[in-house]
Amino acid sequence: MNLAIALTAARYGAATANYMEVLSLLKRTDPQTGKEHVSGARCKDVLTGQEFDVRAKCVINATGPFTDTVRKMDDKDATVICQPSAGVHIVMPGYYSPESMGLLDPATSDGRVIFFLPWQKMTIAGTTDTPTNITNHPIPSEDDINFILNEVRNYLSCDVEVRRGDVLAAWSGIRPLVIDPNSADTQSISRNHVVDISESGLITIAGGKWTTYRSMAEDTINAAIKAHNLKAGPSRTVGLFLQGGKDWSPTLYIRLVQDYGLESEVAQHLAATYGDKAFEVAKMASVTGKRWPIVGVRLVSEFPYIEAEVKYGIKEYACTAVDMISRRTRLAFLNVQAAEEALPRIVELMGRELNWDDSKKEEELETARKFLYYEMGYKSRSEQLTDRSEISLLPSDIDRYKKRFHKFDADQKGFITIVDVQRVLENINIQMDENTLHEILNEVDLNKNGQVELNEFLQLMSAIQKGRVSGSRLAILMKTAEENLDRRVPIPVDRSCGGL
Repeated sequence: MNLAIALTAARYGAATANYMEVLSLLKRTDPQTGKEHVSGARCKDVLTGQEFDVRAKCVINATGPFTDTVRKMDDKDATVICQPSAGVHIVMPGYYSPESMGLLDPATSDGRVIFFLPWQKMTIAGTTDTPTNITNHPIPSEDDINFILNEVRNYLSCDVEVRRGDVLAAWSGIRPLVIDPNSADTQSISRNHVVDISESGLITIAGGKWTTYRSMAEDTINAAIKAHNLKAGPSRTVGLFLQGGKDWSPTLYIRLVQDYGLESEVAQHLAATYGDKAFEVAKMASVTGKRWPIVGVRLVSEFPYIEAEVKYGIKEYACTAVDMISRRTRLAFLNVQAAEEALPRIVELMGRELNWDDSKKEEELETARKFLYYEMGYKSRSEQLTDRSEISLLPSDIDRYKKRFHKFDADQKGFITIVDVQRVLENINIQMDENTLHEILNEVDLNKNGQVELNEFLQLMSAIQKGRVSGSRLAILMKTAEENLDRRVPIPVDRSCGGL
């Protein structure tokens, strides 16, 4: 939505720039009154390091949680009006909620609001409300994730187990709650937006919410026109379509299927995301080489994002791999592991379009992986199974899992390797490439020595029983293999005189 607003503004003549930092405000002195007036900003392109000045008749401070940082550039003694609050959200599998029904409870165990909604074929749940410091990289805490999970349990049938391992992604956003500096009550938080004009003419718009952004913009521009004697016609925001909305219709995706040979799920995603611009994405789609779909190579198999979106995203100002997995597609928000799987291909495609060398590609990969690890909940997820995880299994469970393990560890080494897994899979006629097997074992190889010890396997099974880990490929693979091996026990033939 943020991107659609910026692109719409650009199409109406706005000059837009991302990755731009304001270092300081420029001021000029009015020769008649001797007063200083804000007349622009000193800016820095954070990707290249280049600095330059931007002059303006009027400067508007619309920087969310960074509101006071800019206000203090104007006046170092300016009162603090922004009280940042962290809100954590989590994403869980779609089966946790109905497809077309959401739930909101304004009276949780500690008075916070909780919601539970179907989103992008997943379930999104939140939120927390905790005072926080301003940062570019907010991180979701394990306590906040567990608070949401505990509240979610209250809304589900008792036979549905809410597992920590089902949290596919988690993130923290910063809400810029504000105090109206012109209000008599300077302590209470304003639930509406606040427009403030400083003595030097800096206009600040703060607070508010996404659902009222047009009203916020109209009030801000009206204040700018009045304070700086700007010339402007009447507001045109009412009824103005955002980018992609003009020729959109609920059946637009059918034309994408018919005209380009996209699979239905991908076509629906493109139509919902890009509106009438979906045709431009479809034109960029690669041929799959299959009978169907004809075009539209997916970035990862379980999500409808296609490689063409990477190329199109660059046209929409995407500069980094993080832009692509979190601000052009929703991969990072839906499943951090899927996002990590898609990263190498995304970096390869972006590198081709933006002429990145090998060192730049490696830098982008590393930055994006850190983003997923710290800011999107991968760290919290991976810490559910570590080499310090305790084993709390019943003796009967331990015996059962040991027997399963030893079907792979036939030589009684105390550990299994790729070779052991391949041997068992060949016996039950399952083919799997070596790279995939390496990834599967690496998920459980806690000390990263290239093998899975019995203790690591028991730690995994204990974590699965507790609900801290779910969807372990190794656990499911070994269980399936064991069941197949057990079914292959020779049928006795003594009653048929030996058989033929």
